[in-house]
Amino acid sequence: MTDTERRARWLLLLVRLPASPSRHRVAVWRELRKVGALSLGQGVWAVPDVPAFADGVARAVELTGAVEGGEAVTLEAAGRSGDDAARLRAMFTAARSADWAEFLADCGKFEEEIAKEIRIAKFTLAELEEEEQSLERLRRWHRDLTARDVFGAPEAAEATTRLKQCAVVCEQYAELVFSALHGTEEESAP
Repeated sequence: MTDTERRARWLLLLVRLPASPSRHRVAVWRELRKVGALSLGQGVWAVPDVPAFADGVARAVELTGAVEGGEAVTLEAAGRSGDDAARLRAMFTAARSADWAEFLADCGKFEEEIAKEIRIAKFTLAELEEEEQSLERLRRWHRDLTARDVFGAPEAAEATTRLKQCAVVCEQYAELVFSALHGTEEESAP
């Protein structure tokens, strides 16, 4: 482990909110999960101290402060030893690996859905639009995961390859839809 890795800076966010109504805790929890914060215990979250996380932490602090009785404290931290830093980094990377695994599973579902539409010959513009929206959702998700995967989880490369495969599958489906809808016109064209 390099000195830079050992001295990696982290933001710790300590959040205290009233037990009820629970919607406030859920809103803060969702915001922190959305940005990829690592839950270290009840009300304790950690993110690497890099710009990709600044807005999400600020939103969580703002949401907490907007609740009567809500308090948030943000601290800068680093592991005291190489082992501490390595454990925190490993926990963060494991969380990103879980995110990538979920993304890869959704890529598989996307490909299965298109395969099913081809199998049943459902070549409609409405279905194509739905599949293109699904592909765009995968692209946004990939961008978000890439931004917060600051240590490079091992699944990231496979996810990039799978996203490219999904784009190819969608393009092939688009060609089939176009052929089904316009095939007779093309065949009669001079």
